Amino acid sequence: MVVASLNPVRAERLQPIELPIVDLSAERSEVSKLIIKACEEYGFFKVINHGVSENIISQMEEEGLIFFKKSFSEKQRAGPATPFGYGCKSIGFNGDIGEVEYLLLDTNPLSISQRSNTISNDPKKFSSVVSCYIQAVRALACEILDLMAEGLRVHDSAVFSRMIRDVESDSLFRLNHYPPILCKDRETSPSSFHGHSSGRVGFGEHSDPQILTILRSNDVGGLQISLGEGVWVPVPADPNAFCVNVGDLLQAMSNGRFVSVRHRALTNSYKPRMSMAYFGAPPLHAWVTTPSELVTPHKPLLYRPFTWGEYKKASYSLRLGDSRLELFRKHSRDEQAA
Repeated sequence: MVVASLNPVRAERLQPIELPIVDLSAERSEVSKLIIKACEEYGFFKVINHGVSENIISQMEEEGLIFFKKSFSEKQRAGPATPFGYGCKSIGFNGDIGEVEYLLLDTNPLSISQRSNTISNDPKKFSSVVSCYIQAVRALACEILDLMAEGLRVHDSAVFSRMIRDVESDSLFRLNHYPPILCKDRETSPSSFHGHSSGRVGFGEHSDPQILTILRSNDVGGLQISLGEGVWVPVPADPNAFCVNVGDLLQAMSNGRFVSVRHRALTNSYKPRMSMAYFGAPPLHAWVTTPSELVTPHKPLLYRPFTWGEYKKASYSLRLGDSRLELFRKHSRDEQAA
């Protein structure tokens, strides 16, 4: 889940590059090395041969499309998003807007079951499909997090995945739908400089505050990741892959080795785009700390320990594009105390 910005206008340019694709069926130590490299360079990679069945994916996509094809008044029955439920254009709590409508759900099966009554004409089926999808992508996220810990040579390889396996995990599931919007002014369109059929910004530049995001979208492009200084890399749609984003908490727990990737989504001028995102998060009371193996005299601790609840509260007080993690750097607190 992203949390509530409008970024200052600056010159933008596209830099098409080949983003990392990791085959999870390859030799484990090699997979781990590739994931570490991708997290350090981009905070982003794709995974193939991921083990999530095509049937689970297609059923989830079908349920999402059925909902978003409903009339606006029917969809409003599932809202407003406070934070769970149906939302349209409004992102977060601090005035950010985008060309997007969405469903935000807790990953708790009971919560999903209760919400399904206002979402679907067949709530039992919707609840079952969503719960099966979440179970599958959570398992994928845990496998990836274990591979990360192994690659970082952390003694406890479950140190990251344990947080989202916890029954009190604050993980979220979000369906985003971007209706096609033709951008009339091609000169001011964020995509006009690379000739794509993209319209306006559907979801503005941000990083995800949680640990890890597992993202799947239909065959319509629109996702872009930032390399900084106004440079954006388009992520081509890939029906065989999941996208994996490093979140703020993982940047903190890796002691800054991994990059919490800033990204955004553009609308398409002619086709609707739908994405499905699982945001792996710890329980609210869980402490976010860096494993001792990642702290050395040459690489001192960058972030003070904090709870996910504390970080989430700070995140909700800020705008979508604001930098949240800087508030938890050790020097920030040390300077305030001086």
